[in-house]
Amino acid sequence: MSDPDLVIGADGLARPRWAASDPLLREYYDHEWGVPVRDETGLFERVTLEAFQSGLSWRTVLAKRPAFREVFHGFDPEAVAAMDERDVERLLGDARIIRNRRKIEATVTNARATVALREDGGLADLVWSFMPSSTPHPDRFADVPTTSDESRALSRELKRRGFVFVGPTTMYALMEAIGMVDTHLVGSHRRGTSGVWT
Repeated sequence: MSDPDLVIGADGLARPRWAASDPLLREYYDHEWGVPVRDETGLFERVTLEAFQSGLSWRTVLAKRPAFREVFHGFDPEAVAAMDERDVERLLGDARIIRNRRKIEATVTNARATVALREDGGLADLVWSFMPSSTPHPDRFADVPTTSDESRALSRELKRRGFVFVGPTTMYALMEAIGMVDTHLVGSHRRGTSGVWT
C-alpha cells in the first residue's frame, strides 16, 4: 500500500507532500532542512525566519529570504542590533519582506539578545545544549510532534535571556530545521542524513 504522506518524485526519491511539487520547497527540503546549523549567524537567521513564519506558510518566508538577508545585513547580529526606529519604519515600507512591525522589532530585540549571549557561550551553544536524547521516527505527518519538553525548556531559557517570538512550537520548528531532531518521515530519502542521529 502506498504512503499517502510521501510522494515519489520523477527522480525516484521519496519526499513529504509539502516538498514534492514546489521547486523552491523541494530544493530547501533536499539540501537544507534538517542539516545541522552550529554558527551564530546561521542560528540567528533561523530564529528570525521561524519568528516571521508564525501564522504564515513557510513557502512565503522562503521566497522572501533573499530580501530578508539584504535588509537584515546578512543576519549579522551586531549590525541588526544597531538598527533603530528609523530602520523599522523603513522596513515597514519594503514590500519585498513581511511587513509586520512586531516581528521586525523582535528581530532587532533578538539580535541584541544574541550579542549579549556572547558573554555566556553564545547562541549556538545555548540552543544545542537543549538537544534531546532521542529523536522521533514518524511514519506519517500525524506522528510528527509540534513541541517537546526540550522545545519548551529552550523557549523558557531564550525568553529569560531577552528573546521574543520564541514559543515552544516555534522552537520545535527550529530544532527540526537545524537537525537537532530528525522528523523526516521514515521512508523519505532525507531520513538520517543530518549525521546527528544514526
